[in-house]
Amino acid sequence: MAPWMALAAIALGGVAIAVQAPINSRLAGHVGDPVAAAAISFLVGFLVLGSIVVARGTMPGLDAMANTPWWAWTGGALGAIYVWAAVWSVSTLGVVTMVAALIFGQLTAALILDTVGAFGLQVREISWTRILAVAFVAVGLILSRL
Repeated sequence: MAPWMALAAIALGGVAIAVQAPINSRLAGHVGDPVAAAAISFLVGFLVLGSIVVARGTMPGLDAMANTPWWAWTGGALGAIYVWAAVWSVSTLGVVTMVAALIFGQLTAALILDTVGAFGLQVREISWTRILAVAFVAVGLILSRL
């Protein structure tokens, strides 16, 4: 895949995250609980993705699932933490500050994950430019609250 396609896809994902948070927050207001709203959000996502898997005929076999490392099953739980945190915080912080904090947290964790080559990733050294990129996001986060 061309790098520009990957950048476009993840930028679209970023748009989805920014739009998802206030929509889920509104859902929480209607259902009365941010955890319930997050669960509903995941149920809808599961139904959409499940339909795509069935339509494509790409359901993994039991052998593939049985041989998957334990930590590979934690992605959904980590996603649940994000969705709940976004639902819970967006009405207090606003979308810009919530996303800035999200990106700051992602970049901080990403520096560590790249440095140790976590989960089979290629090891990438921490450089001053990468640290500066995280620092700029931190400054943006601070400025978003002024």
